[in-house]
Amino acid sequence: MKFQYNKTSMQRMERDLRVRLRALPALQAKETALRLEIKKLSGELKTVEYEERKLKTRAFEFAELWLEYPDLLRIQETDISFRNVAGVKIPVLQSLSFAVREYSLYANRAWIPGGSEILKRLTALAMEGDLLRRGLDILRETRKKTTQKVNLYEKVQIPSYREAIRKIKRYLEDEENLSRSAQKIVKKRVASVRGDST
Repeated sequence: MKFQYNKTSMQRMERDLRVRLRALPALQAKETALRLEIKKLSGELKTVEYEERKLKTRAFEFAELWLEYPDLLRIQETDISFRNVAGVKIPVLQSLSFAVREYSLYANRAWIPGGSEILKRLTALAMEGDLLRRGLDILRETRKKTTQKVNLYEKVQIPSYREAIRKIKRYLEDEENLSRSAQKIVKKRVASVRGDST
């Protein structure tokens, strides 16, 4: 860190140090909030993935029947909102609606309505899982940057500013002491010169 040994430089460093000292608790709180949210979302993702696997296993037991499934479902509307977590926006699935094409209950197999419900649930779980993974990626990246900034402030910048301010204070004190000593010497010489001349 480059600095000059004067009061202006010291005041600027003291101001920069105060900014970092004020920002540090907020950054630490943000890092903690992000860590907790990551843990929470990871648990939610595990639950969604478990449900999805369980439902797929159940559905694939009847794999031959799915070959007969008619083209009935389309995603009609997806409502994705964003939730704010410690100043970071992450996507959240609010709702998912499907358009179901008209079909004859008499002309089709009896399992078709149940199969449609399974497909709807699988689609919703897959979409929810994707959004949770995307949210986790965003939170992890932000937490990484926040942790780096906390470490930079705590371990590098704050100690460096304190050390620089200490050095400048010592230098200015030494300079002031030398100036006083020089003034005393000049006073003594002036006094001795005046004393000799009388």
